[in-house]
Amino acid sequence: MSSPKEPPPTARVPGVLLINLGSPDSPSVADVRKYLGEFLMDPRVLDVPWPVRWCVVNLAILPKRPTESAEAYKKIWTKDGSPLVVTSRNVRRELQHRVGDGLVVELAMRYQNPGIEAAIMRLRAQGVTDLLVFPLFPHYAMSSFETAVVRARETAMKLAPEMKLKIAEPYFNDPDYIAALVASASDFLNAGCDHLLFSFHGLPERHLRKANPGHCLATPDCCETPNPAHRTCYRAQCFATARAFVAAAGVPADKFSVSFQSRLGRDPWLKPYTDFELPRLAGKGVKKLLVICPAFVSDCLETLEEIALRGREIFLEAGGRDFALIPCLNEHPRWLAALEKIVRADLSGSRLVGPAP
Repeated sequence: MSSPKEPPPTARVPGVLLINLGSPDSPSVADVRKYLGEFLMDPRVLDVPWPVRWCVVNLAILPKRPTESAEAYKKIWTKDGSPLVVTSRNVRRELQHRVGDGLVVELAMRYQNPGIEAAIMRLRAQGVTDLLVFPLFPHYAMSSFETAVVRARETAMKLAPEMKLKIAEPYFNDPDYIAALVASASDFLNAGCDHLLFSFHGLPERHLRKANPGHCLATPDCCETPNPAHRTCYRAQCFATARAFVAAAGVPADKFSVSFQSRLGRDPWLKPYTDFELPRLAGKGVKKLLVICPAFVSDCLETLEEIALRGREIFLEAGGRDFALIPCLNEHPRWLAALEKIVRADLSGSRLVGPAP
């Protein structure tokens, strides 16, 4: 008598969820207010007790800020919508084309649309069993990388508890990411400049201290000495990106510097501030300035309006002559190739994450 046959193993279906920050659905004041409300009420963005956060957001920020931000969004809005969302959708489509039908690629925004819940449901409907959560943030920060991962985990646990999740590591010093940055900047660098400014998105100093108490910002050179804390230190990772870039591109040590933009409120944020550095550099005699924003992989309000428009105006009014913003990676072929390679390595477990910088 033959023994009963074992049932065939269930096929595993891999998927990737790309997560970017998000954008209002339109540049209307109402949509901007809705977006800012969701963003700023995130406890990993405004990390104060809920009653304080509610008062700050609803009584101090939302009455005026949406009108100002809506005007800024109108300056960069395209016929297809938000530049960040449009570019992110194109990157998802191109990555899907590159990896083929054997890997399902979805896109979500941490705030607003397309949402994480809808993306998880689409992945589940397509039979995905093993999901790589890939935040499109090169550097680790509580208010970007961490909040995207936490929301994805919470949503998958609620809507698809059978789905196995894997979290991609930040790729701030991945050789292919750095090579893509250098390739995207090559024409600008070849044209020559007096100075290259790396403008990273800023963070409140307390975010770093909260992530690594006793280390971050405890000494002037805390980011220069290798330390395990740097695996979750945004500032150290930004400096590591800048060092890797200039080494690969051959930028002299006296021809570049690092600053931080987009601060909000009165608490101290990471320094130096970009809007202070622009007039300082002009005052030092820098006439031709290049700016690159490696913390963003897609051009958005912070690059297209804050830097390319307002930053340019600040620099020129302070005596600068030429100002150019190097576009984000967006849909650059080297970035698409790098993204595919990193994703495949993460799915196979073969990506080598080096020691903390």
